[in-house]
Amino acid sequence: MAISFVATGIVWRWLMNSGQDERAVGLNRLFDVVGLPQWAWFRDQDWGMAAMAIPAIWQMSGYVMALFLAGFRGIPEELREAARVDGCTEWGVYRHVVLPLLRPVTLSALIILGHISLKTFDLVMAVSGKQIITDVPAVFMWVAVFDFHDPAKGATIASYIVLSVAVFVIPYLIWSVRKERRS
Repeated sequence: MAISFVATGIVWRWLMNSGQDERAVGLNRLFDVVGLPQWAWFRDQDWGMAAMAIPAIWQMSGYVMALFLAGFRGIPEELREAARVDGCTEWGVYRHVVLPLLRPVTLSALIILGHISLKTFDLVMAVSGKQIITDVPAVFMWVAVFDFHDPAKGATIASYIVLSVAVFVIPYLIWSVRKERRS
């Protein structure tokens, strides 16, 4: 989380350079040395967005791991031990005790990652620029406002981005408030 999406994008643009054979650098160079086929990465029509997901997953995985580590440490050992005394296998302890108690952490991680995935403009622009293959709503908004000089269309796209984030965040907030009232 300390590294910006722009810095991550620049590093991954070098790693996922689409150069082939003697022009290969980054991962394609490694694939060439090992004897694996080289990829077009974010320039490939079928795999362009998957290549955009790799740097995003790399950047956000540490944050999600920290959330789950905090969640795991928040589960008292007495609950696990009580389940073991009641005859639960280790898999049963995780299935019936640990995973249900991690539900709020999982929901929080999904909402945060969903929100961040909707605003991946800087990562996409840093890695691939404005390509149709890697077109996301934020890039589409940028093109509408600055390339086609249509601020009304850009504002509409921005409103849809906000609404799509609200679809995930508002139910979570309602659930959190109801849970707090019950406690």
